[in-house]
Amino acid sequence: MVSIEATHQGSTRDRILIAADDLFYRQGFEHTSFAHIAQAVEISRGNFYHHFKSKDEILDAVVERRLAFTGELLKQWEVQARDPVGRIHLFIDLLTRNEKLIVRYGCPVGSLCTELGKLEHAALEQAKQLFSLFRTWLRRQFTSAGCRRGADIWAMQLLARTQGAATLASALQDEQFLGREVSAMHAWVDDVCSRFASPCS
Repeated sequence: MVSIEATHQGSTRDRILIAADDLFYRQGFEHTSFAHIAQAVEISRGNFYHHFKSKDEILDAVVERRLAFTGELLKQWEVQARDPVGRIHLFIDLLTRNEKLIVRYGCPVGSLCTELGKLEHAALEQAKQLFSLFRTWLRRQFTSAGCRRGADIWAMQLLARTQGAATLASALQDEQFLGREVSAMHAWVDDVCSRFASPCS
């Protein structure tokens, strides 16, 4: 899960990507046109086509941008929390930090992958790398916490729980449900790491 930023600063290309990223999330890739993006950035069609020739080209750049942003976020968590369990809790807290957006639009990673899957879009494989980044990182955290044997299982279970919570919260438009699920996930992680951690780690 990746937070969606909004800013009018930076180069024209950066502004196009930020606007496209936001629109793809809020109204979907298929329902976002060149005109929507150009209007959001307040540039002419000619200036727009100078930077991108097709919507698929924009999508590729948006996914690359999300991958870079996610990589930087994971690096920040490595510094922000001293221990691996604390880092896992930071991952869960993404749901809380983006609560209002998630309740309204769902998870930006999950919703994009779901839409691209329905469209049988070639960019799906690239978009799925966002989940792969989180899976690999979470597996490393569980391993560092001593849960070596089940590290990948726990990583996938946590990813599944966050996606399920985001999907249901959005479907029900229920912030309280999302809050309860976040609390339950925090407790689950503490339980897993206390019961399954190797004493030799």
